Amino acid sequence: MRIAELSRRSGVSAPTIKFYVREGLLPAGERTSHNQVRYSDTHLHRLRLVRALIDVGGLSIAATKAALAEIETPGRPLHGVLGVVHRSLAREHPALPEEQLAAAQRDIDQLAQRRGWRLTGESPALRNAVDALATMRQLGLDDLAGILDEYAAAAEQIAAAELDLTVQRAQQGDDVLAEKTAIGIVVGGALVLSLLGLAQEDASARRFPPPAPPGAPSGTPR
Repeated sequence: MRIAELSRRSGVSAPTIKFYVREGLLPAGERTSHNQVRYSDTHLHRLRLVRALIDVGGLSIAATKAALAEIETPGRPLHGVLGVVHRSLAREHPALPEEQLAAAQRDIDQLAQRRGWRLTGESPALRNAVDALATMRQLGLDDLAGILDEYAAAAEQIAAAELDLTVQRAQQGDDVLAEKTAIGIVVGGALVLSLLGLAQEDASARRFPPPAPPGAPSGTPR
């Protein structure tokens, strides 16, 4: 296919496609003449993957490039793929007092010990959790910070389900296992946050229903 068709099928503009090629995010197409380049369905898939990581997962260009390089490294252990993808999700750290960060770090460490988590201490997710907990307390949300184990239990259930799928794919000889694992981390994480928002909306509507308009029948239809 020509770049115009690749653009139409992917929804990505031709200038952006050319930019991705220059940045090494998308392989160059096959040049068929001095001004014509042909692309394949492999390019279309890769382009969709790049857009998923950037648009849905929120990765930067540099982080996307690092994640793709890790996915394509032959023989790379899956745990290593997870590590690189998680590092690509690192955020800038807020300016918080050191004593508040130290207290939050102790609480996260104790949470990990209680739940028997095997952590290396090098994951950006650890620092992100510390930042979030310290920020909650700085804003006076100590009660919200007090349900750490509930947050952790939900996270464990999701992580276990995802890893079960990874094991099934490995047993079936999936030849794009690393790619699917990376997508699960990045795009799946975005899905989890979205579902949490929907669940919060539902829980709020059930616990704090709006008053019925005048003249409306009492009770909630089923």
